[in-house]
Formats: sequence, C-alpha cells, structure tokens
Amino acid sequence: MKKYLFILVLFLASFSATAQPATVNAAKKLYEENKPADAKRLLTPIADDSKEYPAAQFLLGRITFDEKKYEDAADFFEQAIDANDKVAEYHYWHGAAMGSEAQVSGMIRKGILAPKIKTAFEKTVALDPKHMPAMEGLVQYYLQAPSMMGGDKAKALEMANKMKAVDKGRGHMQVANVYMAEKKTDLAEKEYLELIKHDPNKWDYQVALGNFYLGTKQVQRAVDFYEAKLKKNPSDMPATYQLGKVAAVAGVQLDRGEACLKAYLKTQPAKDAPQPANAYHRLGMIYEKKNNKAEAKKCYETALKLDPAIAGVKELLAKLQ
Repeated sequence: MKKYLFILVLFLASFSATAQPATVNAAKKLYEENKPADAKRLLTPIADDSKEYPAAQFLLGRITFDEKKYEDAADFFEQAIDANDKVAEYHYWHGAAMGSEAQVSGMIRKGILAPKIKTAFEKTVALDPKHMPAMEGLVQYYLQAPSMMGGDKAKALEMANKMKAVDKGRGHMQVANVYMAEKKTDLAEKEYLELIKHDPNKWDYQVALGNFYLGTKQVQRAVDFYEAKLKKNPSDMPATYQLGKVAAVAGVQLDRGEACLKAYLKTQPAKDAPQPANAYHRLGMIYEKKNNKAEAKKCYETALKLDPAIAGVKELLAKLQ
C-alpha cells in the first residue's frame, strides 16, 4: 500500500509541475498576445535561484512599465541586472524607466535619478555599441543635463555622429538636434537636407525639415519644399498634409491649405501618419484664421470625437465658446 501511495505522490508532483509551467517563454508569448496579467501569474513564482529569474524580472519590468508604474518597473529591471549584468536591454530599460519616472518627479528626485539614467544608457552602449535607443537617450541627456550632472554638448555631438555609422538617418536627425540646441541653424539645416537625400520619401524626415523651417520662421521655404514634392507627385499624401499644416500654423495660403487637408481626409492614412483627427485639428485652425468660427468648431469637435486625447484641441474649442 505504501509503495502505491509513493507512486501516486510522484505522479501528482509530476502532473503539477507540467500543468503549471512558469516559464519565461510561455509568459513572453502571453505578453505578446496582450495578456499581461496571465504573463505576470507565470512569472511571479520563478525563484531567484532559477536560471530564468533575470529574464523573468525583465519581463515583469516591461509589464509594469506598460502600466506606467515606472519606479516599480525600475526595481524589476534592477533585479534583472543584479542577476545578470551582461544584457544590454536590461540596462536600457532600467534607464528608460528611471527617465520616465523623472519626467513626473520633483526636482530633488530628478537630481537623484539623472546620473543613474546616464549610467544605465552608458552601460547599454558599452555592451551593445549599436544600441540606437540608448545612443539617442545619451544624446538627449548630454544636451539637457547641467554640466555638473554630466551634461556636455560636445559629447552629445560626438555620440550623434557615431549614430550615423549605425543608422545614417537617425544619426543626421540627432546631429541636427544638437545644432539646434546650440542655435547653429545653418548647420542644422544641412543635416535636415541630408535626411531628405538619404530617404526622400520618409515621413519623419519630411516633417523634420518642414518643422525646422516653421520653427526658424522660414515659412516660404517650407511651402516651397512641399509644393516641389507635390509638383513631382500630386498624390504625395505626406506632403499634402504637411502643406495644410504649414497653412494652419503660419496662416499663409489658407485656401490652398484647406484644399490639401480636405484631400488628405479622403484617404486612409498609414498607422504612423497623422490620423483624421490631426487633419480636422489643422482644418479647424484654418477656418478659425478665416474667421469661420462655426466650421472651426465643427472641425475641433470632430477631432475630439475621433481622438479625445489629441493635444491642444480642447483649448482651441473652449476659446470659441
């Protein structure tokens, strides 16, 4: 009888172990399927002496980061690093979590977090010299931090130039950012023009150059740039939207801008392109500049209906009430 009881105990233990496989791979699959709670249930029981522990803590950090619990997420990433400090992604996300926490913290907490963020990104790049997000993070840190905390525009420019060897476009973008911070707009413009040469059709690059012209009060150059693109290809929707945006922001060629935005609204934009809510926002601005408050109000209301979180539209609508 004891023999059979012993066999039954072994069977039940084996069944339990296979019925509840708390593995990182299974949890990762659940996370990718947008089932974070289920993933968390698999990850939490993994013991700190398990080989899976570092990866489990990292994934718990990612889940917690998505929940916008940045301080808790940083703790998970730190535990992953303590268990295995040779993984670049662990350091990068540790820095990203602390950076996100710093954005919503007071000055004292920001001061505590700042050097830790810098160290996290530097360790990431040391482990993976081609880690673009960490390199971008360092460029921004060197640009924005005071010198007593490691801010250094020369280092920012050096890192941005290093990025060109990994991703030419993103490198030019960051070099331009450095020059803009130094108010060297002539050098910044050269970088933006290099972006367009690198990939004339990339949305982000077109936007960057147009915003540069708008920001430096070179409105006609922005108009000329987008008109030249539309002359070559009248169905170029990125240029169509941007020309409408220039009209809305700068208050020039309002009829042309209105026509562009209406044409854009007849298309189905890509996921990474401005959505209809953005087009209605800009169209509302044009109507407001035309002193057509009724149409402006309709456009702002439509923009908010399509995207309640769209920035600035509630304020514009409130001014029309």
